[in-house]
Amino acid sequence: MDRIKDAQVIRLVERIGEHYRANISTRFLRPVLLQLQIDKTVWDQVELLTEKTEMFNYHGFHLDELYRQIAASARFVEVARNGIPSLRGKINIVNDGPEKTIREMAASNFIANLQVFADLLNDLYAILVDLDKTDSGKTPPLYTQIPELYNIEQLLAGS
Repeated sequence: MDRIKDAQVIRLVERIGEHYRANISTRFLRPVLLQLQIDKTVWDQVELLTEKTEMFNYHGFHLDELYRQIAASARFVEVARNGIPSLRGKINIVNDGPEKTIREMAASNFIANLQVFADLLNDLYAILVDLDKTDSGKTPPLYTQIPELYNIEQLLAGS
């Protein structure tokens, strides 16, 4: 398959990045997230998906790279769900002022925002699988050849 230049895919990747930066990887949450037991390669793939989209918008995305970025992001979601049960306790809450309220809001909404992130990833995965099936013809679609994707829906759903 050539590079993916589908407008729906590009918009969804941009939306995933915006949501991640605004609600998950905030200045209040990032120090806690970096304490999670996640390989550097996973972090690198999550960063490529969520922060480096401008370099792909013009040239398009490689399907195998998007699949790997989704798999890494799903791994991040799984580890974050299990590794941050009480986020409020890990965030250094300021005693008073507007910073305290913002930090508490970030911590309180983290699980819900993580689920929105997972849902967006799942939507992107479903779109890519459809494109992959359509373009593969008689050969097996690419997603069937990437072991990290075998349980992707379960990772994203949290089951």
